[in-house]
Amino acid sequence: MATLAVVTITLNEERQIERCLSSVRWADEIIVVDSLSTDRTVEIARRFTSKVYLRDYPGSTRQMEQGISYASSDWILFLDADEEVTPELADEIRDVLKSGTAITGFEILRRPWAFGRWIEHGGWFPDWQCRLIRKDSYTVNHAEVHGGFSTTGPHGRLTGMVNHFTYPTIAAYLSRMNDYTSLEVANRLAARPDAAAHWYNMLLSPLSHFLRMYISRTGVRDGMQGFILSVLDALYSFALYAKLWEYRRARREGRATPPITNAELNVMKRPA
Repeated sequence: MATLAVVTITLNEERQIERCLSSVRWADEIIVVDSLSTDRTVEIARRFTSKVYLRDYPGSTRQMEQGISYASSDWILFLDADEEVTPELADEIRDVLKSGTAITGFEILRRPWAFGRWIEHGGWFPDWQCRLIRKDSYTVNHAEVHGGFSTTGPHGRLTGMVNHFTYPTIAAYLSRMNDYTSLEVANRLAARPDAAAHWYNMLLSPLSHFLRMYISRTGVRDGMQGFILSVLDALYSFALYAKLWEYRRARREGRATPPITNAELNVMKRPA
């Protein structure tokens, strides 16, 4: 029977890490790579595993890849600290380990929870992500925003879900939005140093985002939460272009650009 290692990365996750690790305590290995938390995250994680490693944060995919290097199992399951594996998914993964397969990577469906309800529309669901991979077949895209793992062989899908407790509060969304938009601006400028933002980007892009999420992708069916998420997505788009404009103007004028790297230590989760 093949073996499984669960890898998660953490930074100040004392409120969520117990739920996460409790859902995978059946795994052969649990590996936690912590980015020097200042709360009780490490203490709680050590109740579930002795494989808790503390190291500086080099970026989410690189931190996850370091976790892979600590694993001795055949398969790797990536799990964020704000997620939990459902019993149905746990049974399905155990069946894969027991029966064997030529597939080298499985996509898993995430079900998002935001502001007090499960979100089922607006482009948030279904959310398929490659999370279960054979250790000897993986590839990685090292991008802080929209980075992730895949495999060199055939892919499959599992029907069990991961519960993703995405945004418990609006304040949590706004805090993460501030970090993510700064990181995304950094990525864009690294890829295209001439990237620019105009007034019409700041006007039309947010409007387009709202209409797409709320109307085209039927976010309206998620009630008030769907409306709020659609507005916040529009705000995300506005903040992204506004920050890009701010960075470009600072560079043109020879001034110090607003800090980007400070945000990186706060970003430990996949963008929704």
